[in-house]
Amino acid sequence: MRLGSFGWLGRALAAGMLLLLLLGAASPTLLGFPLWRVGSALSVSTALTAKLACSSFFLSGFDAERNRQDAASYSPVNAWVSVRYLEDGVEANLWGLSSRTARYIPGVGCTLEPSPPGPSHRLAAVHTSPSSEPWPKGPPSQSMDPLWQQQLQSLMAQDSAAGRDTRALLWLQQGQLRAEVYASGVTATTPLMSWSMGKSLTAVLQGRAEALGYSERSDSALFETWQQDERRGIRMEDLLQMVSGLAFEEVYAPGSDAAKMLFEAPSAAAVALEQPLARPSGSHFAYSSGTTNLIAQWLSERLGGPESFQRFLHQQLLSPLGMRHTYMEPDPSGVPVGSSYVYASGRDWARLALLLLNGGSYAGEPLLSPSWVAHATQPNGSQNERAYGYQLWLNHGDEQLRWPALPADAYAMMGNRKQVVMVIPSRQAIFVRLGWSEGSYPMEQHVAALLAYDTSLVMR
Repeated sequence: MRLGSFGWLGRALAAGMLLLLLLGAASPTLLGFPLWRVGSALSVSTALTAKLACSSFFLSGFDAERNRQDAASYSPVNAWVSVRYLEDGVEANLWGLSSRTARYIPGVGCTLEPSPPGPSHRLAAVHTSPSSEPWPKGPPSQSMDPLWQQQLQSLMAQDSAAGRDTRALLWLQQGQLRAEVYASGVTATTPLMSWSMGKSLTAVLQGRAEALGYSERSDSALFETWQQDERRGIRMEDLLQMVSGLAFEEVYAPGSDAAKMLFEAPSAAAVALEQPLARPSGSHFAYSSGTTNLIAQWLSERLGGPESFQRFLHQQLLSPLGMRHTYMEPDPSGVPVGSSYVYASGRDWARLALLLLNGGSYAGEPLLSPSWVAHATQPNGSQNERAYGYQLWLNHGDEQLRWPALPADAYAMMGNRKQVVMVIPSRQAIFVRLGWSEGSYPMEQHVAALLAYDTSLVMR
């Protein structure tokens, strides 16, 4: 970022000095970022607060205080941001030095407005109707298993006592929802923030597009600006496995690639799209939200634009799966931010996991190629970290298991604040946890305990 790029930078620097005084200027590390990036820091603070408050209010139904606490968990500065709830969005303001607005579209979710103000692609509202079909497309046709319900309630109580802020726990076996437990203010249909679990949904969308002939994992020369340089050799599969070789800074700090992507750029994909090749594609795994948004951008272009993307999302995936409480929120260009901005209910995440667990078929309908699912859950070919598939974290693939207490074939969708959907094919089991944990979370121990309990039930 060039220092002369923004007219309000002088005021931002003054605010930065005030922040330093408030936080104690004895150490330059207290802010967590260089002083010259304070302008970006203020923009990120108000953008994150506006975005979270808008989605949590309009999609999750959370009140202003819970939204304030959620935003403040990322930085104490966010607690100072004033939030004004509008009829169709949220405006966040920090001392008049930075103001960002997020707008809500029914059926689509919330989108940050560009800053500085610029063109924004506003999608039409999307309307869905409840399903009258039986599980898994509709609600469970039978009540929860009392034994399993007791186990999940025990885990929820442990989480609550430890202050982990777990909001949803679900356990499935043999395709059936055995138990589900929700925190106060959360129900089976409440869409919750997923952060990086959205990457897995984006990958599945590519798989669905491939099944219908719109896409191939072997596709290369993906974007026009890559046609005449070495990036033309990057394949779709390289993006899916995060072995593209693109230089992308997956650090969430003011001024970083990731922060620009989520909170400042009119197009989330544009940040990664402009990056040069740092390593030969296919050789090195580097976790990159930017590559996920490139997949979303490519799908949008291939399908015919943002409106066509939304139609495809709903008609070809969400509706067939019964995922009627899922939202892929777009950036100002109208393309979904597939890396991070997906809200979905616990049951909807379980439905997506069932699609993968069943090899791409759902309620008897083939939606993904069995070959695609097999490759999606196999290690990549990188030289440094192989235990990652198509936007899925794998237990096996490296010298040691990622989760030693779990079966080797386990794989997971994972997101910030310890969101997880764990799939264990050998046990035909699925574990879903949604919440807002700032620190560690005993996911592996919880799942291992549930598997052990399952074994004990079988042996009775």
